[in-house]
Amino acid sequence: MRDTECVAFLQWALPRLNMRWPGFRKVRRQVCKRVARRMKELGLERVDQYREILDTESDEWKLLDAACRITISRFYRDKNVFDILGRDVLPALAEKADEESRSVRCWCAGCASGEEAYTLAILSDKVISQAYSTAKLEIFATDADPHMIARAKDACFSPGSLKDVPSNWLAEAFTTNGLEYCVKPRFRRTVTILLQDIRREMPDGPFDLVLCRNLVLTYFETSLQSKILTAITERLRPEGYLVIGAHETLPAGEFELEALDDCHEILRRGSDSKASPHIKDQAGIQSGRATLDLRQVKHDD
Repeated sequence: MRDTECVAFLQWALPRLNMRWPGFRKVRRQVCKRVARRMKELGLERVDQYREILDTESDEWKLLDAACRITISRFYRDKNVFDILGRDVLPALAEKADEESRSVRCWCAGCASGEEAYTLAILSDKVISQAYSTAKLEIFATDADPHMIARAKDACFSPGSLKDVPSNWLAEAFTTNGLEYCVKPRFRRTVTILLQDIRREMPDGPFDLVLCRNLVLTYFETSLQSKILTAITERLRPEGYLVIGAHETLPAGEFELEALDDCHEILRRGSDSKASPHIKDQAGIQSGRATLDLRQVKHDD
């Protein structure tokens, strides 16, 4: 399948999955390879033949939806974000949690193979475990891809995934297993890994910190972005933080979030906001299992 054929196909198919073509432009080859592999499995030679399958077999859309998951990740991705989280955000959250004798609760949405969640666990250990006697750390990491979830639970990574980590982390936080680096058990214990599709379900709040980067605001269409972002912010504690991707912007709406002066990717929720730990909004997003048909595929041309 030629690149031009795949581009035309994705521009046709993605809106029917409530996704945005612009978000996929630079990463389309990952999706195109999966689509080509699926066509080969079906014995199809032309893209229009696959479109015919999609027009007649609704279950095929679920497989295409899974093929559109982007799995690019690495440790300490976007250095400035994690530097500020470690210097300013996590100490403030730990101090408040320590005063209230509770845990600092974090959520990494779209965790892929776990690099972001374990980065946060290692970084937080230096701030929370070593400085505050009462406050503990809880990290929930969620993703819709079962293969990524399995890799996250394995917690072993190639050297390329760790190219951005501080030099002292390799000895402090990892053991070697052949050519791989495996996260030490004490950092893994703070991370709970869950198979969840953010369009259908989310972990229980409230959270002090949510990282939702390069997922909702990149790949989903605008109205779906707004619904999910509303559900996320309702799970944030007052004065909690949401972290988005470097090239992402919020959709239009009132989300009670204000970017930090020295890092526009980190947004702080207002002090007068109220977090709702158990919610079910108009999008059908809820804690636990949901029955929402996430495709809502449009067959009109």
